Amino acid sequence: MDAVDLVVIGTGGAAMAAGIEARSRGKSAVLVEHGPLGGTCLNIGCVPSKNLLAAAGRRHRAQANPFPAVPTGAGDVDMAALTEQKQELIDRLRQLKYADVAEAHGFPVRYGHARFVDEQTLEVDGQPLVAPAYVVATGAAPHIPDLPGLAGVDYLTSTTAMELTRLPESLVVLGGGYVGLEQAQLFAHLGVQVTVVGRFAPHTEPEIAAVLREVFADDGITVVEERGVAVAGSADGVVVTTSGGREATGQRLLVATGRYADTGDLGLEAAGVKTDERGFVVVDAHQRTTNPRIFAAGDVSRAPQYVYVAAQTGHAAAAGALGAPTTVDYRGLPGVTFTTPQLGGAGLTEEQALARGHACDCRVLGAQDIPRALANRDTRGALKLVIDADTGQVLGVHAALDGAGDVMLAATYAIKFGLTVDDLADTWAPYLTMSEALRIAAGLFRTDKPTSCCA
Repeated sequence: MDAVDLVVIGTGGAAMAAGIEARSRGKSAVLVEHGPLGGTCLNIGCVPSKNLLAAAGRRHRAQANPFPAVPTGAGDVDMAALTEQKQELIDRLRQLKYADVAEAHGFPVRYGHARFVDEQTLEVDGQPLVAPAYVVATGAAPHIPDLPGLAGVDYLTSTTAMELTRLPESLVVLGGGYVGLEQAQLFAHLGVQVTVVGRFAPHTEPEIAAVLREVFADDGITVVEERGVAVAGSADGVVVTTSGGREATGQRLLVATGRYADTGDLGLEAAGVKTDERGFVVVDAHQRTTNPRIFAAGDVSRAPQYVYVAAQTGHAAAAGALGAPTTVDYRGLPGVTFTTPQLGGAGLTEEQALARGHACDCRVLGAQDIPRALANRDTRGALKLVIDADTGQVLGVHAALDGAGDVMLAATYAIKFGLTVDDLADTWAPYLTMSEALRIAAGLFRTDKPTSCCA
């Protein structure tokens, strides 16, 4: 190939952003990929999981209809057809959002395995591809814990579970983080008997986690909030033994215990790039690694594992690699777990605010006081507002609500631009929307008396 200014390893959100950033600066770039174009989000993460969650949610809403005057029903699931239509979506988006975008911006994608052979040289399938600067954006992969007996069973990960063409009768999900929660409810809503083993929503405010715990019970999902310590095969499938001596049984096991960096055989040690104990690339505030020619972005750099964060770090990494160091502003960073109801959060939790020295004040609004929830005939939900008691500035917003993710956009604006709780209470909010919960919760700091609709 002709001389190139920047080589990017990967083709996911971080890599695409790096390529776009390079071209916007008038520099040449090439992306290197050893798997399917599009990275985690498109192929095995956001897109397929949310597509299947939407399908499963349609079935569940038909079964759990709160409007008896409008009868609905749900039959058996054609899992093979559901998996096929999910793949059709992936294929379509791969062309529209990745292949066409790369062509429009003018950076080629070279297929093959990339590996550093020294601090300056990258090879792709053994052929040199040398550039003044590099960005590593290879993402992360499911972490498989070192549990006794696990290697002896045919376990699933979130990746392989979404490729099933037949549903198991029962499923044990090992792990209660956002991936485990989404996968558990996905399969439960498709008609599978599900048991979750592990800490339940460990990074969520306790008042918010309590809402989803109640919903899981209503969905028939068994939750065992103990650590899994051993796995064994059985005549009926698999048995997971917990730290408290309980046994969770199912036909299949899905392991959802976090993610490790995907840096296998990249030659990072030869390149002088330091990694941490889980393989994540160590970077500074500008995404620079311990080799000044090499930057890293996205999940592999231990950034928060959201595709929009990956994209921002990709822009920052490419800018730094091309001589214009920049940083990512994480103020008000939102996150959403796409369960039903959604778990949404932006900014600091109460515990984090206290740890940072804030004089913290909080209010929790139950969904029974949100007009939209009453109209929906489902008041299982809550929104928690965290503020600085001295200044009134909004520090964090956390919710378990239908459409909580949409509420988080306004929450992010409030936190990033320094709005106070009075600003929220005095700002327009459209009636009978879930986003109105933010204004109503802000009003709780003024009075604990009930209010009329919109008053």
